[in-house]
Amino acid sequence: MSVQLKDVAKHLNISISTVSRVLNNTGRVNKDTRERILKAVKELGYQPNEIARSLKRKSANILGVIVPDLSNRFYAKVIKGVEKIARENDHSVIVCNSDEDIQKEEEYVQLLLQKQVTGLVVATVGGNMELFEQYNKSGIPFVFIDNLPQTQDDFDVVTIDNVKAGYNLAKHLIDQGHEKLAIITGPQNQSTAAERLQGFRKSLEESGFPVRDQWIGIGEFKRESGYTIMKDWLLQDELPTAIFAANDYLLYGAIEAIMEKGLSVPHDIAAACFDASDDTGLVKPQITSIIQPAYKIGSIAAEIIMRKEKKKDLKMFEKVVLEPTLIINESSQNFIRKR
Repeated sequence: MSVQLKDVAKHLNISISTVSRVLNNTGRVNKDTRERILKAVKELGYQPNEIARSLKRKSANILGVIVPDLSNRFYAKVIKGVEKIARENDHSVIVCNSDEDIQKEEEYVQLLLQKQVTGLVVATVGGNMELFEQYNKSGIPFVFIDNLPQTQDDFDVVTIDNVKAGYNLAKHLIDQGHEKLAIITGPQNQSTAAERLQGFRKSLEESGFPVRDQWIGIGEFKRESGYTIMKDWLLQDELPTAIFAANDYLLYGAIEAIMEKGLSVPHDIAAACFDASDDTGLVKPQITSIIQPAYKIGSIAAEIIMRKEKKKDLKMFEKVVLEPTLIINESSQNFIRKR
């Protein structure tokens, strides 16, 4: 159950009206009492119910979704999955874009909790464990997708096995005859980036090939990072024969740099990534890619929230791990340029 005004008052052994005056900034309350109340509000995870204030009703029938990049088609598909289940259960959806910004993510969490949403689906930017603890105190179910908290035991999670997916993608490139593999990935405080790198390393090590530190590129999950990292590698005397990118933006940036150099994919450098976003088949070469079941991730996350709303049981947590799919295309064909 969510923390109520009366719970804060009982915790401090003061009247509900005193707590209300402080939170609504009305009437006079001495400084010490005010500070005690504000501290207790934070510790207990109390969130004022704005909708109850204005409409005098308990349930908002809204699912909140917070993602780091609305322009990313993976998240667009996740949101469609959430929306389908929400509408089937007479709920609306509010979508917030954190822009890979921890502070914006926290502000959106606070905003949605104040609106007493039924539950939240969050692809976190990562690293803010204090904020995650506040989630658990809110009395509102949270389901994490894609980027996950470092500690997952106390949260509902819907994801893929990113280590396995990274392993399989690297193994495919190795099976094509490549020995000199490079990886471009995202911030290592984000689970997706770290786990895909882990799978990449494991695949090379098991195949007996070196993991070269100079060919591990870490940046943001953005096209600019892929371009900059690849541009630097192209200045070296020795080049990788294949590029593994942790998302499609990184890969498209890398391909841009490769083409500027007068080289091509796959004839000079092979390439593969996660979640290649071209569904038309018009982009050439078509990209070998790990495809996540984004729509299914969103729908399962919403289903978990709906079940919790009905059962009122927030203490049992689900971890759903879905299978990714490897789609093999032209970009990783078996061709090694002699050097």
